[in-house]
Amino acid sequence: MECSIKENMSYCNCTYPCDKKGKCCECITYHRKLGELPACYFTESEERTYDRSIEYFVRLHKG
Repeated sequence: MECSIKENMSYCNCTYPCDKKGKCCECITYHRKLGELPACYFTESEERTYDRSIEYFVRLHKG
């Protein structure tokens, strides 16, 4: 599967400036190593907290 950075950028909601923006495979690998989720798992307002923790995600979606 080819990675299309241009296409990925059209739906990437991450506001943090980094070299992985649009490179989903690299982004997911990076956050996974840190025990986190990438920005695309969060809404716009949730993403702006920069809290990428799995705990934060679970807390938001406990229902």
